[in-house]
Amino acid sequence: MAIRTKLLRSSSGSGWMVYQGPWNILYRDLKREILPMVKEEGMAVAPWNVLHGGKIRTDAEEQRRRETGEKGRTISGPNWERTEGERKVCLAPEKVATEIGAKSISSVTIAYVIQKPPYVFPIVGGRKIEHLHQNLEALEIALSPEQIAYLESVQPFDLGFPTGRFGNGSDYNFLYKNAGHFDEWPVAQAIRPSKN
Repeated sequence: MAIRTKLLRSSSGSGWMVYQGPWNILYRDLKREILPMVKEEGMAVAPWNVLHGGKIRTDAEEQRRRETGEKGRTISGPNWERTEGERKVCLAPEKVATEIGAKSISSVTIAYVIQKPPYVFPIVGGRKIEHLHQNLEALEIALSPEQIAYLESVQPFDLGFPTGRFGNGSDYNFLYKNAGHFDEWPVAQAIRPSKN
């Protein structure tokens, strides 16, 4: 399957400003090379497919769709139901939603994407008013680092080479440390809503 991505250039031609590509709690390939690049360059990310084509839902929501015949998106194939792996990952945001009092796991998964790199503008849609409310609720959710780590722990993710060999940039690797002393430059943090 071909994945469409875009780099959007500023109107002044001064450089790349926004990276646009698929990213969600089930599909995290942006973490390999794209997120380190956008953090380093101070770029923004406009992820799409944030709710994995509507497959991020609770067991109760899926059962309701079976009973009502509403199903889900079938434009890319007839399999609108989640796989067992997708279901397992969806249980994590459901648990976090219960912990923080969120009304929807969609809100938690949108908040997860928003709170990873510094400048994130997810492209989300909706067919119902409840979808709009879930999208707005995501702006009020402040996830702790422990909750983010838990959401990511359910489905292990291999960063691959070169990150797996040389590190993720949170610390200098042993080769650099042998060469001298380096002062760390503070990394820009994601914008999180206050817990007031």
